[in-house]
Amino acid sequence: QEHLAQSGGGSVQAGGSLRLSCVASKFTWSGHYMAWFRQVPGKEQEGVAVIFGAEDNDAETTYHDSVKGRFTISQDSAKTTVYLQMNSLRPEDTAMYFCAVRARGGRVHDPLARYYYDYWGQGTQVTVSS
Repeated sequence: QEHLAQSGGGSVQAGGSLRLSCVASKFTWSGHYMAWFRQVPGKEQEGVAVIFGAEDNDAETTYHDSVKGRFTISQDSAKTTVYLQMNSLRPEDTAMYFCAVRARGGRVHDPLARYYYDYWGQGTQVTVSS
């Protein structure tokens, strides 16, 4: 079993920036998807950003349309930590954010779909005020 520990988040005014971190404690995740999801009460969880990093290739990233150009997902060289840099934040970005890792390797058709992921962080609140 993997354990994912999140940090970062908090409250910021619209236009501001925040950075989320997620550290995997047991395994390295080269060749696996690491992702960020978010959820607002009463709504389904949605995929925000995904990274697929391999040892010998540049990492592949996928973003939800609503965050393209504003959010950047990255990971450390050891593939144990995934980051989400959030810039130009909007009130509609307010949500609980979760990191996730897919245990099985290889590509999937829709990496932003939550059912592909096996391990989840504890969640961290991001609140953006207007």
